[in-house]
Amino acid sequence: MWVRCHVVAPPRSTVAVVKIRNGTVELHVASDGDPAAPPILLLHGITSHGRTWDWIVPDLAERFRVLRLDFRGHGLSDRAPDGYTPEGYLGDAVAVCEQLAGQPCIVIGHSLGGAVAGAMAQRRPELLRSAVMEDPPLGVAGNRPGRTDRTLLDSFAMMRRSVPRIQGTGMAEGALAELLMVAPGPSGASFGASLHPDGIVAMAGSMLAVDAAVLDPILEGTFGRLLDPDAPFGVPTLIVCADPEVPGTVADPEVAGRFSDSSPGSAVVVIDGAGHLIHDEKASRDRFREAVVSFVDGVVASAR
Repeated sequence: MWVRCHVVAPPRSTVAVVKIRNGTVELHVASDGDPAAPPILLLHGITSHGRTWDWIVPDLAERFRVLRLDFRGHGLSDRAPDGYTPEGYLGDAVAVCEQLAGQPCIVIGHSLGGAVAGAMAQRRPELLRSAVMEDPPLGVAGNRPGRTDRTLLDSFAMMRRSVPRIQGTGMAEGALAELLMVAPGPSGASFGASLHPDGIVAMAGSMLAVDAAVLDPILEGTFGRLLDPDAPFGVPTLIVCADPEVPGTVADPEVAGRFSDSSPGSAVVVIDGAGHLIHDEKASRDRFREAVVSFVDGVVASAR
């Protein structure tokens, strides 16, 4: 394990850049806050990286050790062309818990990361205190059963074509962020109109760092499933759904309710008007933060 530290915001918080291994894959993990504090593991989506969570670190690092993983093929972690599978991503998150956490984690994940958090709650509940799933794929291949809206898949197909070209230009993160500001999102509005500026910067950085091949199993329909539809969550779990009427959203509130009903201490929150990028949207980030912090506070209080 290699560790390098430097002082960053928030005040009285340090970030340690940690390298761990899951088999042959070297993973990048940022660790904020007191290493002895209870751990929270933050997991990103299929085209993102750990920096997507920078905005929430100040809310958490005063009380928790906040671990932000770059999954394989993302951010500063190794590429793994044959390993972009449910088991590969699940193994990455498990490796962080086993090698760094030192005690059961609260795990918060968006999209792919949310499904990984749910899979951990089903398969490895001894590693978790609780889980939060933000607009996660709850079925096979990331779509609601019977859903015909291909907005998100079409976006992935466009990224699969464009990301390698963008990376090949040597474009700087700031320049790409400026282009994304005026680019249309799934709702038709520009990203600049709908997303927080830090979310756009994080998006630009992730596009410059991601292995675009991570999208191949999704686009080919071979990715499979992370969640067992018949298995309860073994720890209290919050599923935060985007608005099912907004194009490109993923989690079906009815399916989420079935998971919650079979899992003691679990709940579902639907953020009206929110798209898939709930935590980056100007209109929904505060509601997401409130739901997550309230749930985490409840988990902590119940353990006393």
